Order: sequence, then C-alpha cells, then structure tokens
Amino acid sequence: MKKTLSLFVLVLLLFSCAEKRQMPITEFSNDALGPKDLLVDVRTPGEFAEGHFEDALNIDWMSEDFLKSWDTIPKGGRVYLYCKKGGRSAMAAHVLDSLGYQVVDLTGGWDEYTAQKQ
Repeated sequence: MKKTLSLFVLVLLLFSCAEKRQMPITEFSNDALGPKDLLVDVRTPGEFAEGHFEDALNIDWMSEDFLKSWDTIPKGGRVYLYCKKGGRSAMAAHVLDSLGYQVVDLTGGWDEYTAQKQ
C-alpha cells in the first residue's frame, strides 16, 4: 500500500510540474523563432496554399509520409505547430513530443489567427 501511494504521489508531481507547451496562435510572432526553431503548418497543401505564416514549412498531418518527413529534421530547437482549428496540430504535437521534439502547439489554428487580423 505504501509503495502504491508513493507511486501515485510521484506521478501526480510529474504531471503537475510538466511544462505547458501550448501558445495561443494569436500571440505567436515569427520574431519568437530562434535560429534552430521551426514553424510547421500541418494542414493539407491546398489549405497551406490559401494562406500561411511566412517561413512556415508544410508537413501534412494527413499524409502517409508524415512521420517519414521528420527523419531529416533535427531535434535541437523548438517546433511550433499549427493547423486550421487546432485538432491536427494537437495530435501532431503529441506524436512529435513522444519522438523527442520540443513542441509548442499554437492553439486556435489558422482560422482564429486570420479572424483576429480582420
């Protein structure tokens, strides 16, 4: 019982101390990117063509080659992810985090960003 309680407390502490790796897309600026950071739009190429952040790389979450696309991308900097509304980037953030990338999910998506600019 004592070991179970200790394990529960340890897990609780780990989750409560975890760094929140999200940022509202409306607060993002390309100026925040460091020299090793990468901005990635995980929407489809068609959505990307309709508008995107300057210097963003398009790696389609829905593509069969999504994971393979990351084989050549180094893990030295942060990876800022966004999509249309926030769902795909959240899923991609989870996967990339498990692969060892430092991920920041830009919540709200491109739709929220463009609505705020109007």
